[in-house]
Amino acid sequence: MTNNSSKARAIRAFAVCLTLLLLLPLLAACMSGGNAEDEEERTLRIAYMYGDSNYDDYMRTQYTDIFQFTHKNITIELVPAVDWSKRRYDQPQEEGVPYKEPNPLEEMKKLMEGDNPPDLVFLGYDELAQLSTENLLQPLEPYIEKDEINLDEFVPSVINGLKAVGDNKLYALAPTFSSSALLYNKALFTDAGVEIPEDNMTWDQIWDLARRVSKGEGADRVYGFSFDRSYWSDLFWAMDTYVAPLGLRLYDENAEKMLVDDDQWEQVWKSLTALKKEKLMPEPIDHGQNMDRRPSPLDGDAFLSGKLAMTVTNYNQLSELISANNNAAAMEGFTPIEWDVVTLPTHDVAPGVGGFMYMDPIMAIPANAANSDDAWEFIKFLNSKEWAELKSRSLNSLVSRKEYIKPKDGMDYNIAAFYTLTPARSVMNNNNPELDPMVRQRLWEVNNIGQMKLNEVINNNKDVREALKEWQTQGDALLKQIKENPNPQPMETDGIKF
Repeated sequence: MTNNSSKARAIRAFAVCLTLLLLLPLLAACMSGGNAEDEEERTLRIAYMYGDSNYDDYMRTQYTDIFQFTHKNITIELVPAVDWSKRRYDQPQEEGVPYKEPNPLEEMKKLMEGDNPPDLVFLGYDELAQLSTENLLQPLEPYIEKDEINLDEFVPSVINGLKAVGDNKLYALAPTFSSSALLYNKALFTDAGVEIPEDNMTWDQIWDLARRVSKGEGADRVYGFSFDRSYWSDLFWAMDTYVAPLGLRLYDENAEKMLVDDDQWEQVWKSLTALKKEKLMPEPIDHGQNMDRRPSPLDGDAFLSGKLAMTVTNYNQLSELISANNNAAAMEGFTPIEWDVVTLPTHDVAPGVGGFMYMDPIMAIPANAANSDDAWEFIKFLNSKEWAELKSRSLNSLVSRKEYIKPKDGMDYNIAAFYTLTPARSVMNNNNPELDPMVRQRLWEVNNIGQMKLNEVINNNKDVREALKEWQTQGDALLKQIKENPNPQPMETDGIKF
């Protein structure tokens, strides 16, 4: 009986495999229009912002190989706007001639407006905004309408985010994205007798929960909230999540004038430093009293250590959390975390807006593309149901088609928390792609002044508005110096060298 059953299963498995093999060419034909092998040989020229041969390999593995498998008559040509593999062999600059970093956006424009323009471009979000404004891209609505693509099947925040930088027109699509949500430890709320977080809460409501769930002292302290999982989180660099939905900026569009000596910035710093002083956010642990202790994989991670009730998490960080729970038996003293996620908190003045969304790749068709039909075929293919279903099982990011967004490993958690809100744009990073790359590379120096001033406030060495005024003054001086000479060199302001 057992042998007969085994033979029957083997026959069935063989039949299934044979069926799949027979269907594969049909699937390929269907996805490429039904007559791919009968069509003429063509080349699809794809440009991306910057890269080298290694990035070519990545592009082919992730995106183009599977397209070519189903479109055998189309050859893919990859062209970087800035090829860093060539730049490493550039000759040194002449003495006295400042080094000039190539601007990827300007180099991409040269490609798009040259004699042999690309048919398809892979862009960043900020570059998409600039190129669509300059009418260098084709609107995708005519293609979408012709092929009856239902945009309601996509995550609204992805589509609306792409439209937002195109004057409410759709110039690009993105098949995958990554975003953030609020991660929480259920057990800590239960132990404290406090209700768990919910979707669509405000920051003030989250601060209230953080105060109620925080307890204990020293190494036993349970903290209510952090912008990341680390005990060593720096509030200055972490506060972007909180500030971005308010539309505040550090400096103007051209990075010439600071904008931080402001009532709104004052209120933000007062709110966040108060939380820090209340010890609602993790503080570094002193292990000096126990030098013989065995290092743990949990060291430095307040959430996995069970000492943090709520934290901001990116979607791809869930893999580490799931892995830790699955390997709990291998870690001494580790209790698996019972967790879930909700939407990031929002501000009353910006309801429904929270967190960031990183869309990659963002694909668009140049206005003067010679082979725009194949370019659209590529975009359509990478945004198809078939591609989304396949990649949803292998990517550490989310696919843009809602139907195929599911929790990892068959788990049950609030996956919609990662795509319900409208994303904001970063405050800590300059979003102007036309800015001189050398200037952009040095703007972190301006941020470092702010970091120092915020720490002075946290340590009760300075009043909030006084610190912001000093940042404004010193930042203005540094921006002026960077504009005049973008090449890095020391600067002194009020006796302080930066």
